[in-house]
Amino acid sequence: MSFPDSVHALVRDTTAVWGFVTAVGIVLLLTPLVARLAPRIGGVDDKHDRPRVHGGRPIPRIGGLAIVIGIAVPMAVFIKPEGRYLGILLGALMVAALGLIDDIKGINATVKMVGIVAAALIPVVGFGMTWENVGLPLVGNFDLGWAAYPLTVFWIAALANLVNLIDGMDSLASGIVAIAAGSFAILAASFARADAAALAAIICGASLAFLRYNFHPARVFMGDTGALALGFLLACVAVQGVLKTAATIALLGPLLVMAVPILDTSFVIAKRLKYKRSPFAPDQNHFYHRFMRIGYSQRRTAAYLHLWALLLAAYALLLRFEPPRPLGHWQLDNTLIALGVGIVVLAASVWMVYTLEILKSRHLQVLRRGKLADEPEHEEAVERALSAGSRR
Repeated sequence: MSFPDSVHALVRDTTAVWGFVTAVGIVLLLTPLVARLAPRIGGVDDKHDRPRVHGGRPIPRIGGLAIVIGIAVPMAVFIKPEGRYLGILLGALMVAALGLIDDIKGINATVKMVGIVAAALIPVVGFGMTWENVGLPLVGNFDLGWAAYPLTVFWIAALANLVNLIDGMDSLASGIVAIAAGSFAILAASFARADAAALAAIICGASLAFLRYNFHPARVFMGDTGALALGFLLACVAVQGVLKTAATIALLGPLLVMAVPILDTSFVIAKRLKYKRSPFAPDQNHFYHRFMRIGYSQRRTAAYLHLWALLLAAYALLLRFEPPRPLGHWQLDNTLIALGVGIVVLAASVWMVYTLEILKSRHLQVLRRGKLADEPEHEEAVERALSAGSRR
């Protein structure tokens, strides 16, 4: 199915369209109400849980409750979940409840991870939703067999945490989720997976509507309630709508669409392990922290990261609709297009990473205070400063 045909099929699908519109309406209506409820139940961000980027005033952080309701209601009404989609809904509600408890009272990171895995087991083990095979370029497709179950659970738990970890700055997570969900909707429609496309459209609508209140200066945060649920749902949509297909893009597509949070988390965890700190310990080494220390504003930082995510998602769509090897045969013009655009995407990504790495030398200069020393010692000083700042 071509790109225009896929978009046409998505727009023509009343389930997707009305689900999107309903999600937008519910989130726009409920978010201010949830924000008023937050101070009464302790759902206010005081920056003690992790170093989010915002001003000194307390901000409601259970806006994700509106997002979850905005997704669950149209999902129940228009998709009428049964089978695997019922498992997805139940798992999403469980992980949202876990996030809500964390937003209000706080939960140990290990306990939270166990809860996320338990929620992932609902659709995977309880309803048989698995990523059954994988296609690799020049290798072909092969069946995952028994490994499908742990790999699917890992995928769901990983994406839930990825979205949660990037939710540290106004509009960042909701914007990236909206881009990812919109991309998954088109990809799922191209594979004729109508229910997955409709669910992706609903997630996209809820995320876009939440941006109305989450742009800088944010009036409300989605918190773990929304971030964990959105990551969980995106992972399930990817499995049902993309990963179940035999095409090579089935694996590459979701990885490109989610590349920004994947790279962000990978760099952060690698940095923490390098300095022998817990991979779950909060710090200020995320991409958005680095951009802002260089001197970018919150809005400009979010715009750059959104554009980066949009560029990678667009490349994933290009590879789906103009594949270098349609039907297993190399096509010269498609291959040249994929290579040319891929070079542009790679160059933009390298520029992003290079720009962020400039921070290291600049921050070290600030910490030198007129005294020269070996770079490793400076790096350790930076890490101590950033870690200490994240606990304030």
